Amino acid sequence: MTNTSELTGPAPAGPSAIKFEPLTRSIGAELFGVNLGDVVREDALFVELKALLLEYKVLFLRDQDISRAAHVAFARRFGELEDHPVAGSDPEHPGLVRIYKDLDSPAEHYENAFHCDATWREKPPMGCVLRCVETPEVGGDTIWVNMAEAYAKLPHHAKTQIDGLRARHSIEATFGAEMPMDERHQLKERFPDAEHPVVRTHPETGEKILFVNGFTTHFVNFHTPKNIRYGIDYAPGGSNLLNYLIAQASVPEYQVRWRWAKNSVAIWDNRSTQHYAVQDYWPAVRKMERAGIMGDRPF
Repeated sequence: MTNTSELTGPAPAGPSAIKFEPLTRSIGAELFGVNLGDVVREDALFVELKALLLEYKVLFLRDQDISRAAHVAFARRFGELEDHPVAGSDPEHPGLVRIYKDLDSPAEHYENAFHCDATWREKPPMGCVLRCVETPEVGGDTIWVNMAEAYAKLPHHAKTQIDGLRARHSIEATFGAEMPMDERHQLKERFPDAEHPVVRTHPETGEKILFVNGFTTHFVNFHTPKNIRYGIDYAPGGSNLLNYLIAQASVPEYQVRWRWAKNSVAIWDNRSTQHYAVQDYWPAVRKMERAGIMGDRPF
């Protein structure tokens, strides 16, 4: 028997319309009896759903047999959508990216690394809505990580060491790595490396979030007398610290793992999470469609 809960607090007074079940102690909840098409039309329902998103950081729904137009309309309730410069968008629905993995998929379009979407932008996405169109019978799960919890559980000395640090995030070093040099340089001209705080503050909840991931290349203000005695303190000293921080996403206690089925949907807060698409299903086909929601500049 499912042990569902009801939301109080930020939602309107009276019983909640959304039933849900937390999936781990740290992150994730599954919603029941909700149709995203209804959320597009009903303001009170959207308020409840967003409050749950802020609390659980990623929400999951089954059996969402909705159109691409409805998918886009729901995501736009959170804000304007953005295209992806490499993956592209559905021609009839700007902002809706088709992530189709089959025998013809380009090798560079990998996802099996912990990452926070598009931190190479000056204003990374606020969040995303991902819908499963086709999935293997077994495999192709996705893992999400609570990076606020990852920061909270850091040892005190590590929090002290990274206080005030900033880091670079690069599309050139990731999506551009397999491009010919001229194309890679053109990509960087369009999207210069972004600089973000290593610890960002969530603009709505006030949580402190560890904000480095697979797009992060190096610290930009580590080379100071406070941190450096000799060259080895900077390289590999700074790199070792960055790798240690990036590795926090792999701690199982901060994670939730979701098994996809056709018409399942995940909605996540990109500001406070990372995710990892498990590529264990080759040569089976996996087709997903994602709407990315524009965000703000991390602080």
